[in-house]
Amino acid sequence: MADNLKQLSVEMARIRAEFEDLKKSSIEMNARYALTLGVLRDLTSHTTESAEQAAKAAQFSLESSRQSLAAARQAAAVPVIEAAQAAAEAAKAAAHSAMQSAASAASAAAAAALAVSHHAEGASAHSSSLAAEASKKAAAFAAQAVDFSNKAAEFAKAAHK
Repeated sequence: MADNLKQLSVEMARIRAEFEDLKKSSIEMNARYALTLGVLRDLTSHTTESAEQAAKAAQFSLESSRQSLAAARQAAAVPVIEAAQAAAEAAKAAAHSAMQSAASAASAAAAAALAVSHHAEGASAHSSSLAAEASKKAAAFAAQAVDFSNKAAEFAKAAHK
């Protein structure tokens, strides 16, 4: 009977130690999980900001392209072919910049969506939505910039004739 009691005591001590190990492991895992959530939350916030900045850059490129189009239109009206060509090239460069900004915004939106897929948290879902909207705006600005670039090129061609 004493042996059974001793075995039971040893088994109880082993179970207690195993329980303490599991408890410690659970606490460590929860701490790592909380840290990871914080990092993902920050990542989502930064990617949203990045997408919004890229959309602004695309908007500035659009304005540059718009002004280049106006310059090309004016230059085509007078016999200064080089000026029309330079304005068309400026519009083309602005359109390329807008396309790069749109690509950057799309990349940021994808990163935000990835962060959301790793933790379904309301703030991250909202940030992902904002990043996607910024990406959509950047793409629209880029499309307009390309359109203006094409029109500027048409004015430059017309000035050649």
